[in-house]
Amino acid sequence: MSGRTQAALYSEIDLDLSWSEKQLPQAERTKHVHGLHPYLGKFVPQLVEVFLRRYFKPGDCIYDPFVGSGTTLVEANAFGASSLGCDISAFNCLLTSVKTDAYSVGALEMALRVCYEESIRLLDEVDDRSATPWLRLWYASGALRELLAYRTAASHLDDSIRKVAHVILSRSARSARQTTHFDLDFPRQPMTQAYYCHKHKRSCAPVGEADKFLRRYTVDTAERIRAFASGRTTSQSLVLHQDSRTVRLPQTPTGIITSPPYPGLIDYHEQHRYAYELLGLEDRRLDEIGAASSGTGRGALAEYQSSMVDVFRNSCDQMTSGSRVVIVVNDSRDLYPEILSESGLVLQDVVTRHVNRRTGRRAGEFFESVLVSRIA
Repeated sequence: MSGRTQAALYSEIDLDLSWSEKQLPQAERTKHVHGLHPYLGKFVPQLVEVFLRRYFKPGDCIYDPFVGSGTTLVEANAFGASSLGCDISAFNCLLTSVKTDAYSVGALEMALRVCYEESIRLLDEVDDRSATPWLRLWYASGALRELLAYRTAASHLDDSIRKVAHVILSRSARSARQTTHFDLDFPRQPMTQAYYCHKHKRSCAPVGEADKFLRRYTVDTAERIRAFASGRTTSQSLVLHQDSRTVRLPQTPTGIITSPPYPGLIDYHEQHRYAYELLGLEDRRLDEIGAASSGTGRGALAEYQSSMVDVFRNSCDQMTSGSRVVIVVNDSRDLYPEILSESGLVLQDVVTRHVNRRTGRRAGEFFESVLVSRIA
């Protein structure tokens, strides 16, 4: 993009896919179940809403081979389309399942309240010395005991409600870590004493409890699920904890809406390490495409391209010719022309959108491309 004026660049931006903070405030970007748990790199639900209206119709089946936090599946349901989502991350599959499952909301609220109250009763029976070394490093003893007590209480719940409780536990664990308030996304080391907080502009102490988060998120989670229940449809969503390079889909998708991981950028398993440690989730970070540990050298980028080709070729082989594939990506390394070509996808349109970098310290101009393709 060097040598181009800002006016020339902005003349190509699709304003229907670009929003300012005023146009799209935080409450709308994280409406109902989209705000059940923080997740780096997710695209806003309003983006998927536009794609669904432009390229698909109710009754279609939408597939996301990188389901992430489940944005595509949630919006597909609200649109009246069925959906399939695949992800190699156990945490991503847990979160998406909780967002898309249907509940008896009254019964769910009651069960979650009882779970929280039971965790308080169990607190004196918990011994945090049984926790993993990582958990004992990152949590104050009192906070860790509260998390472990809640985990025990949740183990007595029915499967679907237990998953909801596990998301509450994970969200609480993220907030209760002994780290600085301004660095929840990328904490580097535990903080065990007072520090100057750049977020609050004063001296702050590290968190010493988890109970206030468990209590707060129990209420917030139930409210978010209730809010989505009023707008959800009967369309079915299925989450597959598999590798999208080899997964066999149980039905034929009408099209794809996805935002693939970027090479060498974010280790999503490490991002949610607290959930893997507390819940004993299967850690498959070494199988993750574009894993941060792989870096961005020539060999890593070639492997990323090869893996992406495997994903889209596998997907296309299970879909009909002409099916629409919508990919949201910042292709600064120009990797996707070859990926699309090798996958059997014909590029029909490239739409540029401006992304308002609002999260943490990730500020500045940022642009994404929407690659609209069809299967040859």
